Amino acid sequence: MPAPDLDREQLDRYSRHVIMDEVGPEGQAALLDASVLVVGAGGLGSPAIQYLAAAGVGRIGVIDDDVVERSNLQRQVIHGDSDVGRPKVESAADFVDRLNPDVDVETYDARFESANAPDLVAEYDLVVDGSDNFPTRYLVSDACTLDRTPFVHGAVYRFEGQVTAFDGDGPCYRCLFPSAPPEGTVPDCATVGVLGVLPGTIGCFQATEAIKRIVGVGDSLAGRLLVYDAAGATMETVPVKQSPDCPVCGSTPGISDLTAVTYDGDCAISD
Repeated sequence: MPAPDLDREQLDRYSRHVIMDEVGPEGQAALLDASVLVVGAGGLGSPAIQYLAAAGVGRIGVIDDDVVERSNLQRQVIHGDSDVGRPKVESAADFVDRLNPDVDVETYDARFESANAPDLVAEYDLVVDGSDNFPTRYLVSDACTLDRTPFVHGAVYRFEGQVTAFDGDGPCYRCLFPSAPPEGTVPDCATVGVLGVLPGTIGCFQATEAIKRIVGVGDSLAGRLLVYDAAGATMETVPVKQSPDCPVCGSTPGISDLTAVTYDGDCAISD
């Protein structure tokens, strides 16, 4: 029997989920009850927001302090030409409203930073990291790990992308990358470009990992880093192990809050 909290319109909208043995009405109800914070409404955040909303994730938070630029439209698919100059969070919210009335969107026109990260992370079941810089990636990881909140990481560069998931209690992003590369050694997309469809591929992987975790189905990417080469059409996975020396999730962690970290330079833990 269908779950009693799915109405007739929802049974129609999510029918392709409901008829799957692995999802069913119970899994769809779990999605409708879930909350996901998406950090960044750009190249990675756009497809993640799009498919999380289409899947019926009941509450989606979107934090970004940027505005839509015309150069974004080649890959940031939830924004249109008429959105140029608007805050990305407003454009994202309008997109979701048009797509699925079941979804409530919480917008934060601000940077994700150490002052607001703990409170934001605590409000959501899971975090999708769609950021495009190392300080924010380390901050997402630290905030989620300290709060034991699972999160999904993604990154893109020219033709290459990577995605992994973390359970919130280790390993964390610092186990994979103990420190950020020296400033200026990794050019950003504005300098070297990125294949427009690549963030869509990686962002969809991120949404997939989030949905799988909420429903409780399949094998998570937790403990594995998936590396995708769009030019060569190849994928490989690399194991990710918890580091006993990790200052956040290791055997003797060096921090218990975000004030111990300066999120610039190599994002290292302060002595």
